[in-house]
Amino acid sequence: MKKFFENIWLKLFALLLAATIWIFVSAPRRERPFERSFELPLAVVGLPRDLIITTPVPDSVNVRLRARLSTLRSLSSQSMEVTLDLSDARAGEATLLIRTQSITLPPEVEAVTVNPPRVSFRIEPRRQKVVPIRPFFVGQLPSGYLLGEVAIVPPNALVSGPASMVREITEVATDRIILTGRSGPFRMSAGVVSDSPLVRVVEPTSAQVSVGVAPDVAPVATGTGQ
Repeated sequence: MKKFFENIWLKLFALLLAATIWIFVSAPRRERPFERSFELPLAVVGLPRDLIITTPVPDSVNVRLRARLSTLRSLSSQSMEVTLDLSDARAGEATLLIRTQSITLPPEVEAVTVNPPRVSFRIEPRRQKVVPIRPFFVGQLPSGYLLGEVAIVPPNALVSGPASMVREITEVATDRIILTGRSGPFRMSAGVVSDSPLVRVVEPTSAQVSVGVAPDVAPVATGTGQ
């Protein structure tokens, strides 16, 4: 018994220290879970190169998460992401369920619900086509000047986009070519663009445009004097 009481204060201090450490370590595990909603970015991945989405897809979805309050307070939407895998997609109308397993989350955080739970959009085959390049003139030449011959090199462009849109497209245009104040021929490099955001100009991305501008010379009248 005497041996038991040797260094009793040191033993009590060690016991108190061990209990304090246990309480500190186990406290987070005993903390009641809370729930909070986050607006998380939606990333579309894996879409085959020969397909293209032609209808809007949400940029984000609302996800309700469950975790300890301290963990929820430390979360940031920028560090989490919802992934939509389209590697098995086919052309046509698609409706995909957003699974909680597709959400990138920190450890000890659980996804409870996703809103909307599914997304719908249309997928079309991607097609290419060669079309003429049209100069896009803006403004007017000064009085007394006429627009002459216009040459574009190269004259055609390769475009790529949804089959239904590429089928209907007949031309693409250059960036704005300003005629205001021009009193002589000029040459410039101009970007080549498509009117549709879903139709992309593959090549060339720019073209050389030569524009003829000359004075408007009226024909000289001739006659026979008496």
